[in-house]
Amino acid sequence: MKTKCIIVDDEPLAIKLIKSHVSKFDFIEVVGECKSAIQAIDVLRTVNIDLMFLDINMPKITGLEFLKSLPHPPYVIITTAYREYALEGFDLNVVDYLLKPISFERFLKAINKYCERLAKNINLETTVSDSEIKKTFIYVQDGKTIHKINLDDILYFEGYGEYVKIHTIQKTYLSKETMHEYESNLHINHFIRTHKSYIVSINKINAFTSTTILIQDKEIPIGRSYKESVNQTIAYSKK
Repeated sequence: MKTKCIIVDDEPLAIKLIKSHVSKFDFIEVVGECKSAIQAIDVLRTVNIDLMFLDINMPKITGLEFLKSLPHPPYVIITTAYREYALEGFDLNVVDYLLKPISFERFLKAINKYCERLAKNINLETTVSDSEIKKTFIYVQDGKTIHKINLDDILYFEGYGEYVKIHTIQKTYLSKETMHEYESNLHINHFIRTHKSYIVSINKINAFTSTTILIQDKEIPIGRSYKESVNQTIAYSKK
């Protein structure tokens, strides 16, 4: 089932850019373009909207005032040129806060946050405990192409200068995301940081010593500052 979204913005160029970014995701469909909060209210009354891209500075009523007025808002990603409203936006539980002009790399991070929030809430509704909640995939931009990568297919992440190599069972992808960003978004029971340049899938470990981990034919170092947490995690996973 596709995510139905609307774009609420009084700038035609901003709407055009967001539509262009959205078009790269086959699971998201733009079902409405609104130049004001008043127009958005009419759409929300008639269509079940999953995600709203919301500008702040609009005529008659601001985006934040509009959001506060909604008793049951959809997921919201703020899109604005005003940095100073970020804290208030996050207080309203928005998924992300994007500053214009919005690069696709930054937009991709916001969509990954939306997928994570959606997966978490779906699991909560089915009474799955927090310890069991995890994403099953991530979206990664490699060059001009966006790839949906199943987490079960990932062998390890490798720092590569300003990039990160994502080694999977099938192939290797090159991402502009940082190691810290991937580490923050991965489920701690399935991946572990072993070195400043490596994050590995625990289930893909074939063998290990006090200083290295073997995944397939790749020998991955265990950094001195990571040794204790790695040993504890591997020992726990063996139980």
